[in-house]
Amino acid sequence: MPLKARLFAIATSLLGLIVAFRAFSAWHSHNMPQFVCYLALALMSSSLNIKLPGLDGTMSANFLFILIGIADLSLAQTMAIGISATLVQCFWKHKNPISPIQVMFNLCGMMPLAVAAAFAAYTATGQFVVNSLPLMLLAAGCTYFVANTVPVAIAISLAEGKSFSKIWSECYFWSFPYYLVGATIAVLVRWANSRIGWETSLLILPVTYWVYRSYNLYLNRLEDEKRHVEQMASLHLRTIEALAMAIDAKDHSTHQHLQRVRVYAVGIAKELQIDESEIEALRAAALLHDIGKLAVPEHILNKPGKLTAEEFEKMKIHPLVGAEILERVQFPYPVAPIVRMHHEKWDGSGYPSGLKGEEISLSARILKVVDYFDALTSDRQYRRALSPEEAMVAVAAGSGTEFDPAVVEVLQRMYHALEAMADAEQTKMFSPRTLMQQCISTGEPASGVVREVPVNDDAHFLSSIAAARQEAQALFELSHDLGNSLSLDETLSVVAMRLSHLVPYDSVAIYILRGNDKLVPHFVAGDNFRILSSLEIPMGEGVSGWVAQHQKPMINADPALEPGYKIDSSKHTLLRSATAIPLTGVNGVVGALTLYRDTVDAFTNDHVRVLMAISSKLALSIENALKYEQAESSATTDYLTGLPNARSLFLHLDRELARCRRTGERLAVMVCDLNGFKAINDRFGHLEGNRVLQLFAQTAKGACRGYDYLARMGGDEFVIISTGMMREIADERFLVFNACASAAGEQVCGERGLGVSMGAAFWPEDGDKAEDLLDTADKRMYTAKEVTKTTRIPPATVRLTQVQVGLVN
Repeated sequence: MPLKARLFAIATSLLGLIVAFRAFSAWHSHNMPQFVCYLALALMSSSLNIKLPGLDGTMSANFLFILIGIADLSLAQTMAIGISATLVQCFWKHKNPISPIQVMFNLCGMMPLAVAAAFAAYTATGQFVVNSLPLMLLAAGCTYFVANTVPVAIAISLAEGKSFSKIWSECYFWSFPYYLVGATIAVLVRWANSRIGWETSLLILPVTYWVYRSYNLYLNRLEDEKRHVEQMASLHLRTIEALAMAIDAKDHSTHQHLQRVRVYAVGIAKELQIDESEIEALRAAALLHDIGKLAVPEHILNKPGKLTAEEFEKMKIHPLVGAEILERVQFPYPVAPIVRMHHEKWDGSGYPSGLKGEEISLSARILKVVDYFDALTSDRQYRRALSPEEAMVAVAAGSGTEFDPAVVEVLQRMYHALEAMADAEQTKMFSPRTLMQQCISTGEPASGVVREVPVNDDAHFLSSIAAARQEAQALFELSHDLGNSLSLDETLSVVAMRLSHLVPYDSVAIYILRGNDKLVPHFVAGDNFRILSSLEIPMGEGVSGWVAQHQKPMINADPALEPGYKIDSSKHTLLRSATAIPLTGVNGVVGALTLYRDTVDAFTNDHVRVLMAISSKLALSIENALKYEQAESSATTDYLTGLPNARSLFLHLDRELARCRRTGERLAVMVCDLNGFKAINDRFGHLEGNRVLQLFAQTAKGACRGYDYLARMGGDEFVIISTGMMREIADERFLVFNACASAAGEQVCGERGLGVSMGAAFWPEDGDKAEDLLDTADKRMYTAKEVTKTTRIPPATVRLTQVQVGLVN
């Protein structure tokens, strides 16, 4: 009990003791049997207690005998009856223990004062107003009611910090008619005593019980109605909370935001002594203030960066939409205006109406401050959470511009206590958790490779809603990214990165079908990269091969079943679970996606569902990327020899020249032409000529250095680009290529009649541009060809000295 309440109880008790001492010092009794009878009846009636609504206290029917005692007995006798009956009332069948100071207050303070005041009113009315028994007892009853209830209401008000008038009117004033009925009964008993004798007062006990039962039934009915109203109000509020949390789970990364805002807002509202109905409105508005975000697209709500001007304009509609939704609910208190104004600013720069200062309701000003404060202390997509102290500094910086200074001042004083209250509320609210079964059929097993494993996931329903939103967002982003690139490597890399947010894995391998019978890992990431990268899986074998052939997913298979998967557990991570899905495009299977984990039964059937949701889009993207690679290869590769074509040659030569300009390294460009190739076409046909070109290209490429670049310019003309090559080495290249041409002609046609003519140009001596170098080398090649014709030397026997004219010019 607070000090001021203790002091009041002690002062009242001391005053009551003084009054009781003076009364008992003048004790006299003219009819002791009547006193004993009244005392016994009062003690019995003290057991008939009526529970006071809203308080841990009772009211007894013993006051009826106090009123009768005032009319028939002395003050001392009446006070003795009152004190004795109160003593019984304090301890008879009382559920909760009563503290000594409460007993002292009731026995020594309140009861003596109430009896003395009622006795004085009875006497004064008879002496100074009118000598009428009904009026005298009516005055005594009214006085006793006031003296018996007002001190208790004052004590409760001081102890609990509540309004005296509210306590007295709600908890005690309803019993006033009860005292009037008691005064009426006392008049009847006094009249009967004067006509028949005081023994007739014994008949009052059944009447007392009837009064007790009638009022008890009345109060119980009131209590039931009140309980029903409270239950309906609680149901109403819980419905609002459930709806609000479901909406919040679709919007925010945490579903605790609304509950925290509610605790903060109500705490500040009570500190500012806002009306109770306004607090109820604020409590509902705190939970529903973001309901209008249903009209805002999720990609705007969850955008990780700053909103554009257009996106922000779309975001600004949510207070208006929320207010319109809530107006249709018809709350008994003003919720919609708070929601409409909760983004207005103190200086008038807010939205949607640009209100300023006290034009904004106090509840909306409170909601704006606490909403901003809790948003700063929560993790968001675009930043990490601030500490409460850092957030308070940011809120204080907006005092007088964005926020009401009075509200900010209260928050500064209370935010530590409010934070503790919000944490306690969350602990109480989110401790029960729901057990969710995740068990989906995996389809047809492959010789014991696959096992169906029911997986239990202990998750709160709000987490499930948030997970659904996150899954939808991740799938949207993944689908968007799949269409952004035609590069197969880039596409698969993005898929692996996005997939890690949907399905946890330790390793991922995306296999591409090569030919019709083999899966080759085109992209691998995670543990055991080298081992997985080296696999070549025949169709129908292992986990990935079975999935690709049967076009059905597998879950929690053994990774060791993959052909070629051999691992030393002392050197590598032992993968124990594999889940694979087929990648089926427009033209059939293009590959398989397989995820690996280092724990047994690590994947759930829900993971398979997510993977199957992206399989068709991924397969189509892979098909498009493969077609693009093929088209790109056709555009830069000679279809007959497999060498780079003229287009690719010029691109490569430009890059090499740019590099040589930076490094100063020499660059040689050599052009060679097959001598006698036309005769082969004429004598043996173009098919055999094509075979000669293919064989020459193959042997010539093998004769080049690893960093040389051999391309087919067109017809029987080839170009070699070589960095760092000196003139002497270029001369030797002629002999090598000449031998390759001779060997190709002999192998295909059985004759040694094929040779080459070659010309070379060097950077920087012979030019700075690709066209200049190719033109110089081409002219020197034709010069060398003319030398071969005029000297009539067989091409296969041409020596280095005879071709130097073409090289050096």
